[in-house]
Amino acid sequence: MIQPKYYLVERTLLPEIFQRVIEANEAIASGRASTASEAAKLAGLSRSAYYKYKDGVRPFFEATTDRIVTFHYMLHDQPGVLSSILGLMARSGANLLTVNQSIPMRGQASVTIAARTGEMLYSVEELMHRAEEIDGVSKVEILASE
Repeated sequence: MIQPKYYLVERTLLPEIFQRVIEANEAIASGRASTASEAAKLAGLSRSAYYKYKDGVRPFFEATTDRIVTFHYMLHDQPGVLSSILGLMARSGANLLTVNQSIPMRGQASVTIAARTGEMLYSVEELMHRAEEIDGVSKVEILASE
């Protein structure tokens, strides 16, 4: 069996049909459409085009659900910042697997945290957004998702 390959592509570079498939999937998920036919119509797609791509096109953060995700944080060298990140992740329901922090240089510390996301109360995207709002957090990104 041939293993599927995945590519990370910026949304605006995708052909319009893929963007419409994502819109149709979002319509079903949000309840704006109750059937695939209705969702396809709302997104301006034929049913056959929707069915062809519906399982193969999805937002990146949706693909990180129930995975091991490795986050990278750049934190200011001040007391309590890492503790705030760890608390946020614990409250989210993320299962922390590893935490690695570098020695701060020029007032910044690099931290990587690997976490299992299957039991989280909200999405990886929401977790990252909440982390970015913590005082002392300079940058949040995903290094890997397995």
